[in-house]
Amino acid sequence: MDIQLLLALVLGIATIIVLVLKTRLDAFVALLIAALVTGIVAGQAPLDIVSSITMGFGNTLASIGIVIGLGVGIGKILEVSGAANSLAMAFLKLFGKGREPWALGSVGALVSIPVFCDSGYVIMNPLARSIARVKRAGYITLALALGCGMTLTHHLVPPTPGPLAVAGILGADLGALILAGLAFTVLLLPIVVFYAQWIGPKIEPSMNQTVREAVYGTAHAQSGRRSGGTAVADHDGGAGTTEDDAPSMDVDNNTLGTPPAGAKPHRVGAFVASLPLLVPLLLIIMNTVSGAIDQNNQGVVGGGDYTPSDWVVPLAFIGNPVVALVIGVILAVYVLLPRWTPRNKVQGWFGEAAASAGLILLITGAGGALGQVLRSSGVGDALAEAIAGTPLPAFLVPFMIATLVRIAQGSGTVAMITAASVTAPLVGSLGIDPIVAALACTAGSMVFSYFNDSYFWVVTRFAGLDGIAALKGWSGITTAVWAGSIPLLFIANAILG
Repeated sequence: MDIQLLLALVLGIATIIVLVLKTRLDAFVALLIAALVTGIVAGQAPLDIVSSITMGFGNTLASIGIVIGLGVGIGKILEVSGAANSLAMAFLKLFGKGREPWALGSVGALVSIPVFCDSGYVIMNPLARSIARVKRAGYITLALALGCGMTLTHHLVPPTPGPLAVAGILGADLGALILAGLAFTVLLLPIVVFYAQWIGPKIEPSMNQTVREAVYGTAHAQSGRRSGGTAVADHDGGAGTTEDDAPSMDVDNNTLGTPPAGAKPHRVGAFVASLPLLVPLLLIIMNTVSGAIDQNNQGVVGGGDYTPSDWVVPLAFIGNPVVALVIGVILAVYVLLPRWTPRNKVQGWFGEAAASAGLILLITGAGGALGQVLRSSGVGDALAEAIAGTPLPAFLVPFMIATLVRIAQGSGTVAMITAASVTAPLVGSLGIDPIVAALACTAGSMVFSYFNDSYFWVVTRFAGLDGIAALKGWSGITTAVWAGSIPLLFIANAILG
């Protein structure tokens, strides 16, 4: 690889890491500065660099920006309506007594598709505490399973914003990425549960006293101290065994507006709660499957010269991610919320959702800008030629970039977007399947969540873990699923590559 272009790539990535870690600038500005540095070092004309940045930013948001905005809107309504909690309770009943870690891992994975990890964990953690209080043991196991279940889909499955952004940057089919991400989630979930069940009892004695008392009650926490910190079950009907401790699916009506006189607490059934999430996903997948069947019938699979047949057009329309998620938003507002919820409240919730998505939209666009600079400057082609001359599987390049950026600066979203931006020019020239490249970016960004990751602090503070116990529990479980994704990437590349 030409030394000047290699230096441009290295300095571009280093710029992102240094600015995020050492300055008060955020990832959005860091990515734009990295694009400028990359273009200048690569020898691109200054005005061409600016044109590449604006073109890359606009093209990326044109393909994915609306979808991210709609997705976070659905997530907010699921949160405030109590639908997320209803889904969680349904999973607990489905898995049955004694399989709570599996249930909570699955609950976390489901809820985190439309809801951000941080807020999703805050919503669902009381469920883990309620179960542990009734069982008199196992809170850390449940907390880790819930948190890492959320990590899986937060990193792997659209319409979570990070994977959506990666799909847009790499040009990956959204329906196919949803299916592939769900497959990875199902295959990685046992690692989540087994690791949580293995490490949970070992580090539960390290749980701080405040959280222990909040979960098990004062008397039981003192019993735990006398027994070396391990939760010990008793059978005399002590605190934590009453029906009142069971999680409730009811929502305080006052949070939804001014209820009519005598209104019962608002409750959403599990099936109804799933509709705003399930319907858009099914429509998107139907679009992907029908398109693949039609291309196969026409003999143009993988080719660019494809005109949808008449029977495919309606499915392609309603299965377009924008249309599908608009349908999801309508279902969320008119099915999950009571009729007496005022318009200004709903609009306020959408405003909050838009605020939470704003920075991700900017970071996504900036990632697209960096990718366009890499293409226009020739760095992407040079990197592709260099990789082609090595024995390293090409799909591991985005995986390793995402891994290094995640460890360096903490944000999984920034890590996967950076990896997608750097490797987007390689997808066509090296023959990497866009779905495999997207999975590599998203899986690589799961590694070793620790002090520089905000979600690390959410999980460990709620779990009452500090120091080495926090690293063994949370950093360990995220690294375990990262490692488990490597053989899955080889299998995916063998099938799709």
